[in-house]
Amino acid sequence: MINKDSRNSLRLRRHERVRKSVKGTESAPRLCVFRSNKNIECQVIDDTKGITLCSSSSTQLKLSNGGNVEAAKTVGLDIAKKALEKGITKVVYDRGGYSYHGRVAALAEGAREGGLKF
Repeated sequence: MINKDSRNSLRLRRHERVRKSVKGTESAPRLCVFRSNKNIECQVIDDTKGITLCSSSSTQLKLSNGGNVEAAKTVGLDIAKKALEKGITKVVYDRGGYSYHGRVAALAEGAREGGLKF
């Protein structure tokens, strides 16, 4: 059961609401973002098969400070490189219930600079 008044439970409710319309397909998989205080993570997911095609995170890249905007942009560039290696050029961006600001926006900007289209 979700606690009604915690910040994370409100984010999860927003995430569930958005996930009703945002679906990843084979031609355009879903780029899903998770943000914590210390790190940021993302995955490219094909929802029709239910598999993760590639992933990247600030811990995986061993960044000294994974909780800042520069780290998020680096993770975005890395996920774009991995996705392009697998032949993925177009994705659907799933911000995970977070507001499109700061690290979440920087990750998207890095992925766009890396060559992904969304």
